[in-house]
Amino acid sequence: MVGKVSERVLLREGLERTDNGMRQTSWPDVAPINQKNYYTDYMKRDDQILSLRLQGEANRDRLVQSAKDRDRALNNTNGEIPLPLDELQGEDGAASAASFTDPSKIIVIHPGSQNLRIGFASDALPKTIPMALATKYPQTESEMYEALPRRQFEARTPEQQHGEEWCKKYAKMCADLKLDMRANKRKVLPNSKELVMNFNRRTEPEKISQHNDPLQVDWTDIKTLEDPDSIASVFIGQQAQRVPDDSNPKFKLWWPIQHGWLNEDDYPTKAHLFNDLETLLDRTFRWELGLKRSSEWRQYSCVFVIPDLYDKKYVEEILHLCVEWFEFGKISFIQESMAATFGAGYTQACVVDVGAQKTSVTCVEDGLVIEDSRINLKFGGYDITETFMKMMLFDNFPYQEINLRRRYDFLLAEELKIKYCTLSQANISVQTYDFHLRAPNQPTHKYQFKCYDEVILAPMGLYDPSIFDNSTKLRGRRKLVERSYNAYDVEVPDDPSSAAQLAIIELIQPSVAAATLPLPSFNGIATDISTPSKERAQPFNFLARNEGANGTPGTSNAPSPAPDGANTPVPAPFIFGARDNGGSPAPATNGSSFPAMNGAGGSFTGGPPGSIEAYQRSAKSLAAARDAVLPVAPLDIAIMTSVQNAAKGDEKKVKELLGSIMVIGGGAKIPHFGSFLEEKLKARRPDLVDRILVSRSAREMDEQVVVWKGASVFAKLSTNDSWITNYEYKMLGSRVIYHKALWQY
Repeated sequence: MVGKVSERVLLREGLERTDNGMRQTSWPDVAPINQKNYYTDYMKRDDQILSLRLQGEANRDRLVQSAKDRDRALNNTNGEIPLPLDELQGEDGAASAASFTDPSKIIVIHPGSQNLRIGFASDALPKTIPMALATKYPQTESEMYEALPRRQFEARTPEQQHGEEWCKKYAKMCADLKLDMRANKRKVLPNSKELVMNFNRRTEPEKISQHNDPLQVDWTDIKTLEDPDSIASVFIGQQAQRVPDDSNPKFKLWWPIQHGWLNEDDYPTKAHLFNDLETLLDRTFRWELGLKRSSEWRQYSCVFVIPDLYDKKYVEEILHLCVEWFEFGKISFIQESMAATFGAGYTQACVVDVGAQKTSVTCVEDGLVIEDSRINLKFGGYDITETFMKMMLFDNFPYQEINLRRRYDFLLAEELKIKYCTLSQANISVQTYDFHLRAPNQPTHKYQFKCYDEVILAPMGLYDPSIFDNSTKLRGRRKLVERSYNAYDVEVPDDPSSAAQLAIIELIQPSVAAATLPLPSFNGIATDISTPSKERAQPFNFLARNEGANGTPGTSNAPSPAPDGANTPVPAPFIFGARDNGGSPAPATNGSSFPAMNGAGGSFTGGPPGSIEAYQRSAKSLAAARDAVLPVAPLDIAIMTSVQNAAKGDEKKVKELLGSIMVIGGGAKIPHFGSFLEEKLKARRPDLVDRILVSRSAREMDEQVVVWKGASVFAKLSTNDSWITNYEYKMLGSRVIYHKALWQY
């Protein structure tokens, strides 16, 4: 051991002390934590979360105010004890003036791909406004885009115009319908198609002068713009759809929402998209609800209806608009299927919402959406309209120049679909109809035409979506608005997904089946994406390829083996909670490894195959692979898949959900829609024929407004903990939705 060294030696060695002996810092020393035994209650109490703490303070203030009111009432009555009823009402602070929200001060908003439904919670029915804006533009939409239905105008024969593949599908559907009608003892004339085509080919339109047409269309006068010289001046709703195509200057229609998500294809920038959405809501408040001054909006609250399978970026942007731009006092969100059960008066149902461009299937139990049952299909009533006109054009429809990009042609096609489309075979016969073509600055033309099976084959496309034109529905997806990512790991997407939706995607493209496999456990920590409550053998299989195109049930519940010599294996049914999906070419997951993926699913790089890092690095590529698949499947298969994933193998719950199927949405207003769907489902499950029931709203309400009505009922609830205040949003931002949403956000 070296003894003490003198200062002279240290000076000679260059090691002398030159500081003044003061400490490096004045901060107190912190002793290290005892790693064996320590405890913290950080973020373990409700009062440590701002939104919950404010909610508790509001309840406490309400109780204090009610106590003051009761004491004041006692003083005013000279010490007399009030009636028990008055005292009881005072204690029920939720119904008192301190917490009561006037329904006439709550705005309920339900946007869709084609229509916006909006109104006050006190209204019996909402106002319906087409979800469109018309702004000045060098070209109209009919000049910018190709005509719809898509066809080759220079071709001579219908087969050349519409394509050989589509014509074969159409001919097959016609032949199958004839066989089905004969099996049901319906009268089928052998030359019905020839009668229709020959009549339509010879028909010439009849001109009707303007003074002889009592049902003239009032076209929008473009001189009525608020500020004709301003670029910001727009027409919205029905006024926008009635702007003449040959106006000077020209106008273009913009649709902010298409196919159930933000319309990124038609918009050049993200700012333009969100600005149009904000402008549409702003003009609706002023012109339709009578709220002329924006200073009044602070006195109002808002309930906004969002899809069951939503994009978080969309929800966050809506919250930002409501707080920062419209400055509402409170905002609350509700999912579509949850609102539908509120409006219909059901506690348990399988909600089938057939909208204009989106069809959703979701099971609801006890007022909450079952997460793994959510399915979002990208077809709806607009596809029926387009396919109906395409079939009519194939059969020599007299108005061959029809183009759904033109505003008056689109309104005409919608009118023809509503009048003539049906799902009842009893109404199928060769009949003569007429329609009036009213175009701006042109005389009215009266056409006569005949139709036969087109009126039922177009709606039957919901059960064979390959007849629809699905070529452009994914175009522009994620071009402007990227997906949402986890706040703690920016490489992991966190937009909601469901086992049922993944099963539909796997049916369409089996190569993304690996995306549905659960993550194995690492170091004893379970990392499953979702844990099923029960793991039973699934009682049915609806995803077999051989049953996808027709309604004939299989002879066995077991999946059919792949044919000899087939290059692509037949995918096995998606069994929720199972470790191995059977039909995937990837190896099965064991306790210590994760299957390597190739093709559209991406590949693991930068880590061992069984590591958490490998999964995280591939999560983005898996989400991109799933986004590249258009979710389109027959409606009856989608319903059965949703029920299967909601029940998780519980046969009793399967029977309960199949016995409470509720159809809503404008597409469900086709005559005999419910009975036809019921027959299809019974063909899928012959063993439950007496249990399957398809019904409408319990109150016989219009299918199009059930969701809005349910949201208005939700808005009037006295105890509602989902309101987001302006102060909470400014303190926490979009994170406040995690604490306020009534579901797992």
